[in-house]
Amino acid sequence: MTAQEHDKIIDLIKREVILSIGCTEPMAVSLCVAKACETLGEKPEKIEVALSANIFKNAMGVGIPNSGMTGLPIAIALGVVAGKSEYGLEVLREVKAEDVEEAKNLLERTAPAISIADESHGILYINTLVSCGNESAEVVISGSHTNFSSVKKNGVEVASSKAIGSTSTEEEEIALSLRKVYDFAEEVELEKIEFIGETAQRNVAAAELSFTGNYGHGLGAMLHSGVAKSIFGDTLFTSILAHTSGACDARMSGAMVPVMSNSGSGNQGISATVPVAIFALANDVPREKMLRALVLSHLTVIYIKQSLGRLSALCGCVVAATGSACGITRLMGGGYEEVSGAVKNMVANLTGMICDGAKPSCSLKVTSGVATAVLSATLAMNSRVTTSLEGIIEDNVDNCIRNLTSIGRNGMSETDKLILQIMTSKE
Repeated sequence: MTAQEHDKIIDLIKREVILSIGCTEPMAVSLCVAKACETLGEKPEKIEVALSANIFKNAMGVGIPNSGMTGLPIAIALGVVAGKSEYGLEVLREVKAEDVEEAKNLLERTAPAISIADESHGILYINTLVSCGNESAEVVISGSHTNFSSVKKNGVEVASSKAIGSTSTEEEEIALSLRKVYDFAEEVELEKIEFIGETAQRNVAAAELSFTGNYGHGLGAMLHSGVAKSIFGDTLFTSILAHTSGACDARMSGAMVPVMSNSGSGNQGISATVPVAIFALANDVPREKMLRALVLSHLTVIYIKQSLGRLSALCGCVVAATGSACGITRLMGGGYEEVSGAVKNMVANLTGMICDGAKPSCSLKVTSGVATAVLSATLAMNSRVTTSLEGIIEDNVDNCIRNLTSIGRNGMSETDKLILQIMTSKE
């Protein structure tokens, strides 16, 4: 692999692994609303937001940072009152108590109109239209959570709108394979991947925070406690589960703590990072080896998401846990063959886990994925790998990944519609 290829992959990782506060879907909505209000230049009298079904599904049940509230209305109102689009997915990082009160008052005066957009717009689509008197502004985010594909003032496109945002759907697509991902992680110059160490620092810090308070369902704190350890044991395995689920508990309940996301998802970033970091720290792994394992994990997630898509009916925690299975296998001393085996074991086990929206109980799915990641890595290191005679597994590991993503992207599309129907018609 050439130095130029290395640089392209590093750029790809830096685009996909970014800081986020709160769940990325409602934060993307806040971001779109904030940009629309900035474009309007004054507080709106009317707010209309149209969302793709997957954005809507993932924004319904999660806590919004610093608000003590849940869901889309408060995310939209805070985007109006205190959002700053320059911060990307940290759009609400400067929210104060008085901003929350102002947002609540705004909702009482001007309830935003929220609708589900036509599916022809794609699975990641946010359209915000705000107006005051005769003035209006319309902003569209599509393709990725921070890509402003259109910014209009009074119906006229703002000339610079295509360049706004942290990512662009027009970025060059890099053809990856698991072999290329593995080779990159092994070969790249260490100084070029030092930045990936921040993922461990940030995401483990979120886990540690969760142990100090009452966040979500408290799964991480429970697993970290003496009572749970008397059942599960005071082991590295328990520590991995506790820290990973704890970080998820914190962000899903709206803790004001930044995490490094992967491919538009904080939970994916947590699942790709925390298990690898905790394993490395517990075993006094040299920093270089930890950084390379983290890169292997994150880039594996990016690779799989390239064909799965940013949002789907397949739980993203499965994908991210597959990355951590690779990273842990490498930390155990495995090479490419063992890493491939870990991927096959993951695909054989967790394919089909549904995504029924972002919510506090995501910590349960994160924990299931990470537990399977450790199991898959351990099996692979002992030459126990699912074979092509079993289910959707093929000898070629990249074909296994394509089978996984084809099921998630195509086979589960009707499942996605049914999930949303159930979620929106509860009695």
